[in-house]
Amino acid sequence: MDLSIVIPARNEAENIAPLVAEIAAVLDGVVVYEVIYIDDGSSDATAATVQGIAATHPSVRLLRHDRSYGQSAAVRSGVRAARAAWIATLDGDGQNDPGDIPRLWAMTREAGSERRLIAGRRTKRRDTWVKRVSSRIANRVRAWLLKDATPDTGCGLKLFRRDLYLDLPFFDHMHRYLPALVLREGGTTVSVPVNHRPRSRGVSNYGTLDRLAVAFADLVGVLWLQRRAKNPKLRE
Repeated sequence: MDLSIVIPARNEAENIAPLVAEIAAVLDGVVVYEVIYIDDGSSDATAATVQGIAATHPSVRLLRHDRSYGQSAAVRSGVRAARAAWIATLDGDGQNDPGDIPRLWAMTREAGSERRLIAGRRTKRRDTWVKRVSSRIANRVRAWLLKDATPDTGCGLKLFRRDLYLDLPFFDHMHRYLPALVLREGGTTVSVPVNHRPRSRGVSNYGTLDRLAVAFADLVGVLWLQRRAKNPKLRE
């Protein structure tokens, strides 16, 4: 097993089959992979749909939360259960393009990639103007305070090693601060332009005001973590 694709999903039943088909179209014969869906307390047919697909696609797995714990908790559950050393994350709404994965996967063969976060950067956002403007402001404030060298931390498409991720401190909403946390751990980050698509099915599970309400506390917490970091160099 080379790559585990972790997809957090809440009430995304309509998007599952098309996304799995796209993943298979670009990765079959390229890499040995699995697809892990984490149903984060859905009230629709998300779990049943994944189970139905898994019956004919052995590479597809389903994990279920007893209730909704949020995207960061869902990603962590998927990474913990992953069988591969490398993880790719995708949003469950189909807006990330699986066609970008092979290009990012090729970068994992480069020297020093073991401690690197490869983060997608949406060069042309296909969201509402409210989301685009609020994300642009949030990204600038975050980059100014955290110096995380990443212009778009909200992109769901990322590649990283499983062991690197499990070294990071966990907290709610941590998925938005992975670049800063990786740098804190002594790793590196690289941003890669990727495709972004409009949502064609279902509705968003994350509101703009919901994110803004916790952003300040999260920023303060990550700043504290950065200042308390210690990365000793070891020798035997």
